[in-house]
Amino acid sequence: MTRVSTNPFLLLILVISFSCDGQGQPTPSDPAQALNPYSKGKVGNPENVEAVTESGLVLMGGSTDVDAAMKWMIERSGGGDMVIIRASGGDGYNDYLFEMGGLNSVETLLLNSRESANNEQVYQTLKNAEALFIAGGDQSVYLEMWEGTLVEEAIQYLIHEKKVPIGGTSAGCAIMGEFVYTGENGSIVSQEALQNPFDRRLTVRKSSLINHPFLKNTITDQHFYQRNREGRLVSFLARLKQVSANKPLKAIGVDERTAVVIDKNGFARILGQSYAYFLEDNRPDEQPEKLQSTFPLNWNLGQQALKYISTNQSEALILDLSTWDWEWDGFWFVEDGILKVN
Repeated sequence: MTRVSTNPFLLLILVISFSCDGQGQPTPSDPAQALNPYSKGKVGNPENVEAVTESGLVLMGGSTDVDAAMKWMIERSGGGDMVIIRASGGDGYNDYLFEMGGLNSVETLLLNSRESANNEQVYQTLKNAEALFIAGGDQSVYLEMWEGTLVEEAIQYLIHEKKVPIGGTSAGCAIMGEFVYTGENGSIVSQEALQNPFDRRLTVRKSSLINHPFLKNTITDQHFYQRNREGRLVSFLARLKQVSANKPLKAIGVDERTAVVIDKNGFARILGQSYAYFLEDNRPDEQPEKLQSTFPLNWNLGQQALKYISTNQSEALILDLSTWDWEWDGFWFVEDGILKVN
């Protein structure tokens, strides 16, 4: 007759084996522990919630985050779940954002491979978000790892169907437009870009990753005044003239500790300590006078190549990005590789 052992040690082994999954890891009974494999951590309520959201866009210029812009996003999240995505770094945004109040949870995902960007659990986490923020880092990595993946598919769902607020700072801001500076061959400064707009480091192209409706025909830049990036942004636009099909190209440059917030109707205002700059090609059907490899850029067109306006929070301007029709400050133009203002 078969006997059943009552050895307590064997019973303990049986209990442990039934509480583990096929990988030999404990199966979490607490949903808060059931994070996807690319999560850096989650704070707040572990249970997903449904919330009524409102579209919005935040372009943040880097360095210290703008609290008011983050609160603006939280308000439009409807009290739901905010997800942070990045390719390096930790979970520092989790406590910072959750302690502002008004969110069900905050979770950070570390997505530094194509495998992570095509993970089904990552995809579901993003689709369940009521707000999405892209941390600073390296935009060339973001574009290489995320374009054409489930991450891109989820972002497009959040923008066009779920209509949630989306923001980014530094590199996260740089990838927001229809056109992007990829940075894949290293960074370039204004003097280098103006002296040779075909420098191998000046890499600009269309992107499918975010391409928000209010940023059509637009390229963004950040750390703007602090790193003297005015000239390189103009050079970006000059290069993009070759692919713009005579449509008016646009650009937004954002200073550090500053954010441009754009509501569901396309109305933009500035929050934070410094300035944002808006540029538009004044003559989309005319090419720069000299746009040639190894030669300084000449983009004059009667000293009216690009319309510009710069503004800050204290000026309290509201700019309609659905039309780009407002009173401009003047013009930027380039003579022999030197950026000038008219």
